[in-house]
Amino acid sequence: MMSLSAADWLAIRVTLKLCLYTTVILMLLATPLSLWLAAGAGRVRSLVQALVALPLVLPPTVLGFYLLLALGPNGWVGGTLERLGIGHLAFSFGGILIGSVIYSLPFAVQPLQQAFRQMGRRPHEVAASLGAGPLDRFLTITLPLARSGFVVAATLTFAHTLGEFGVILMIGGSIPGETHVLSTTIYAHTEAMNYAAAHRLSLLLIGCAFVVLSLIYFAGNRKSAVVQP
Repeated sequence: MMSLSAADWLAIRVTLKLCLYTTVILMLLATPLSLWLAAGAGRVRSLVQALVALPLVLPPTVLGFYLLLALGPNGWVGGTLERLGIGHLAFSFGGILIGSVIYSLPFAVQPLQQAFRQMGRRPHEVAASLGAGPLDRFLTITLPLARSGFVVAATLTFAHTLGEFGVILMIGGSIPGETHVLSTTIYAHTEAMNYAAAHRLSLLLIGCAFVVLSLIYFAGNRKSAVVQP
């Protein structure tokens, strides 16, 4: 068993908390957004798709820099919170959570959008003709038919959040117990030339990533086997 320090375990706890919160929030936000994007085409939808996919091509430090400006004490979000007596969100868990949600958004939206498009509108139209309401159609039609899309979206979001570095470092720095996550811990160990500790945590992240990807491919292959004639 790998020997980890108390600080390493604390970073693991913060990382898992961030991954869980980000995944839950994005599943709630990405589902209606993906349904709307999958429902048709058009100039507005294309612009929204481009906006959603922007974190895939932007350097994380660029996104983190502008979020830091917005969430800091002089930013339009952080400054408003300061005037309300709440306090700004820079260098806090709330700040890195917002950054993580934005940075991982395409990893939740794109698998769901693809699953909804493959499902098509016909099942919903038939259910609606039989008197099923929107919520009933979502629970009995959308969720079962797009289940693999939800699994892929959730696992990709969790895994992507697990390894985030640039956005986290820009918005949150490295505050133990608050914003100090696994990726920044590995960086700190490397800066201190503590390569053994960095190696242990890196192996842990590699193992987690491999397990997550294996689950995704297993789910995909299982679905393909089911639909084979």
